[in-house]
Amino acid sequence: MPPEGVARRDHTELLTAEETAHFVRLAAAEGIRHVRLTGGEPLVSRRIVPLIRAIRAIPQVEDISLTTNGALLPALAPELRDAGLDRVNISLDTLDPEQFAQITRCGRLEQTLAGIDAALDFGFSPVKVNSVVVRRLDQDVLGLARLSVDRPIHVRFIEYMPIGGKGNRGQGDREPHCLPGMGANNPVAHDAASSYPTQSGAQDALKPGTWNESDIVPSDELRERISREGIAAGLGPLEPVGTAPGGVGPARYWRFAAAAGTVGFISAMSNHFCAQCNRLRLTSDGKLRPCLFSDDEYLVRDALRDHDDALARAIYREAVARKPKEHDRVDGTTRFMSQIGG
Repeated sequence: MPPEGVARRDHTELLTAEETAHFVRLAAAEGIRHVRLTGGEPLVSRRIVPLIRAIRAIPQVEDISLTTNGALLPALAPELRDAGLDRVNISLDTLDPEQFAQITRCGRLEQTLAGIDAALDFGFSPVKVNSVVVRRLDQDVLGLARLSVDRPIHVRFIEYMPIGGKGNRGQGDREPHCLPGMGANNPVAHDAASSYPTQSGAQDALKPGTWNESDIVPSDELRERISREGIAAGLGPLEPVGTAPGGVGPARYWRFAAAAGTVGFISAMSNHFCAQCNRLRLTSDGKLRPCLFSDDEYLVRDALRDHDDALARAIYREAVARKPKEHDRVDGTTRFMSQIGG
């Protein structure tokens, strides 16, 4: 989220829970079987439990999942499970408490770890942990991968992607990873010659922009690093897994020998999976987005409010037909991820 927050939207601009559930009902009749609720943070919405119940009541929907920072899971897990939520993805980019607070701006690591515990305790399955790897942050990726050893946790490493800030590269006031002394109000953050401290204390001569291509750690490189460090730590190398742990997403999975969980890699930048992509996003303001990396959107909100199901289905079909076969080099999108949905 931008440090200054986001512009407030009038409630009339946003879909109601009933409108969202009705669209899912229409999409399910067209073949949609898996539904994921994202954000922002979906668990701060008072509508989340009723929305899950409404979607669970749709006969064709086979699986309901939710992406969360995990902080509210200990309190809400019983209600979510009872409402019909099947599984959760929990965002966790580091196991270092100070670095976690820097990345999330105000989060506490122990809350997310408690959320993972709650997800396992209340029977959500599979429990996936999503980690975005940024080279300058020098994260302890083996530590994150170790979460998969003793418990059935499926850790997925995601390549850093250029979402949001189109045309604003190099603007310090939109930096999503404000490290100490690098905040939007710090004049140093606007100095192109300044450098970032990493966890190890090394200096990276990078401009404080939202996204920098040098921050990408390709999945193959990361997998080799984790495998090498795993051998040194006595875990052995990562071995390929034939069957994905639930869902039909883009991750490719590996595991340490005898581990209870897996380690997955999502290579959105180094190895495009457009031809296999089966995702369609419905934004909170009622627009269908066929591709995360494209600004093309199709407004379905008005058709839903006019109770014109035929038009809503036609817009859905058009959006599906317009899913791109591939994407070229991407240098940002107009919307930020918090506006698109993870």
